[in-house]
Amino acid sequence: MKKSLLILIIFCTFQNIVSQNMSIDKLNTMYLTVSDSIVSNKSQWRFKIKDVFFISIADSTHNRMRIMSPISDSDALDDKLKEASLIANFHTALDVKYAISDNVLWCVYIHPLKELTEEQVLDAISQVYYGSINFGTTFSSTSLVFPGKKPIKEQPKKKETLLQKI
Repeated sequence: MKKSLLILIIFCTFQNIVSQNMSIDKLNTMYLTVSDSIVSNKSQWRFKIKDVFFISIADSTHNRMRIMSPISDSDALDDKLKEASLIANFHTALDVKYAISDNVLWCVYIHPLKELTEEQVLDAISQVYYGSINFGTTFSSTSLVFPGKKPIKEQPKKKETLLQKI
């Protein structure tokens, strides 16, 4: 019993050491530092870096945050671009993802809030920035790419006869 209690105390102490305790105030300071212009409202920010528009939302009660950038009206995208963005989510988008919400294609980074380090926030901003500007070309958020198979060329379908369908 004493051993279990000692292990629990050590574990809890270790958890407090590795916990980053990112806060809404720290995010605000970081966004003010890196942005060209910013509008904030408590735990929501709209800011711009170069020509890329960002929105960030944080919720300390639920320990969540997201940094996102709108890319395009999703209705303007053809199926090949939508499919390419899904493939990029697996190979080149890394910590950001392409996602559609309310007819807008977004580049989005989502993470638990308090566990973030300042370096991770800066990296997230960078990945959202590059994911946004590289949409439609390399679809990459960093220079790192996870390799995958090249798309298989679709073979022309043979005409089916009624007997082949049965």
